[in-house]
Amino acid sequence: MKISSSIFSLISIFILLLISSATSSDFDDFIRCLPRQSNSSLPITDAILTPNNSTFQSIYQLRANNLRTFLSATSRPVAIITALHPSHAQAAVICAKRHDFQLRIRSGGHDFEGLSYTSDVPFVILDMFNLNSIDIDMSTETAWVQAGATTGELYYRIAEKSNVHGFPSGVCTTLGIGGHFSGGGYGFLIRKYGISIDNVIDAQLIDANGRILSRGGTTSFGIILSWRIKLVRVPPRVTVFTVQRTLEQGVTELAYRWQQVAPKLPKDLFIRLQPEPINNGGNNKTVRVSFIGHFLGQADGLLRLMNVSFPELGLTRNDCLEMSWVESTLYWANFPNGTSIDVLLDRVQENRVFSKSKSDYYKALIPKQGLETLWQGLMDIEDIFVQMNPYGGRMEEISDSETAFAHRAGNLFMMSRRLYDAMAPYASSNPREAFFNYRDLDIGSNESDETDFEDAQEYGAKYFRNNFIRLAVARKRVKE
Repeated sequence: MKISSSIFSLISIFILLLISSATSSDFDDFIRCLPRQSNSSLPITDAILTPNNSTFQSIYQLRANNLRTFLSATSRPVAIITALHPSHAQAAVICAKRHDFQLRIRSGGHDFEGLSYTSDVPFVILDMFNLNSIDIDMSTETAWVQAGATTGELYYRIAEKSNVHGFPSGVCTTLGIGGHFSGGGYGFLIRKYGISIDNVIDAQLIDANGRILSRGGTTSFGIILSWRIKLVRVPPRVTVFTVQRTLEQGVTELAYRWQQVAPKLPKDLFIRLQPEPINNGGNNKTVRVSFIGHFLGQADGLLRLMNVSFPELGLTRNDCLEMSWVESTLYWANFPNGTSIDVLLDRVQENRVFSKSKSDYYKALIPKQGLETLWQGLMDIEDIFVQMNPYGGRMEEISDSETAFAHRAGNLFMMSRRLYDAMAPYASSNPREAFFNYRDLDIGSNESDETDFEDAQEYGAKYFRNNFIRLAVARKRVKE
């Protein structure tokens, strides 16, 4: 979607108004502070962008991926620090704290609520996008990945070294590693290897005093510079498939059966259920459900398994595509079959949209009546899609207290506000749980410049369950 020049003019006015809300001397002192706190041979002055720079607006817009938050925000950063070296990030932390500017951290710009690039108070963006090195050590099957690298770059660099290794992470190939892993990070290997954070073995982060530390927590405690991850084993060939059925083809029965089967399948098989409304003109509406699968093995083995465990789906050899694991990441990202893996090196999301995302966890089967409520909601809203992802497998083996990510059972949904309300009777409750990577201000938030613990505890329990209190205690110790 193209943004008109008139909107850019309004944006420029907003930026100037924001700078005027902070005193000119505060801003000037902040800018002068940065080179004094940076000891890199790469001048930090090359990384500082203010509204006076010709590239300021293009860099700000380039990684503002949700147009709903980007175009509705009434405040813009007073500066963007496009860090070229870890010391630039350290300087940004020290100087923002010293001169009372809020610091927003942006890796890929995929925060669903735009919190990495918007605020209600004078703020600076620390853009980690240039810190994107990936150092893979095949002798230990590990890698150090900087926060600004994307999931696509990670998959590509692993494939350069090995065709039998991968990593469990998101299906979108332009996600910034810093934020994605901090929220947990899930994808189609979730049932085999858990989520991204389950395969992190070390981290480097900058604390509130600008010090670089190892073995830190998430971005709640500091700014992630890099993660050390454990690569996972995958076969040379994997199999993917998509089978589609409509209401007229009995998809309600099939979706109900999927709930019973999908979480209990062998770990090597993941099947996502993705319903979407179809309007064939006038009042001729229906729902088409895609069953999208990934199997760590070849088609023959998959067909034998499906014929025993889920014959109702009617999977055939013609539905199956065999490919390398890295090629399967393109399949999940909806690239056409045969696309070169070089596309994984494209770091910026091209097709940005207005969107609002929700997440839910379901701990019991949705009855057929509930599925019919879901189908009707989809047809009423029309401009919407839902993803239902089965857990089980490795997710059931990891304690909900082993990491901050507490959701180790249930099915994850992404849906709109209206559909979210309609499905409330069938979702988790007390609290109604949510996925931190799908940040959602509807379930609660604090103001940009303050933290109220009682408010935070209410919505924090939805993201982290009992682990919220553990995180709060850990945060207090880090601050001390």
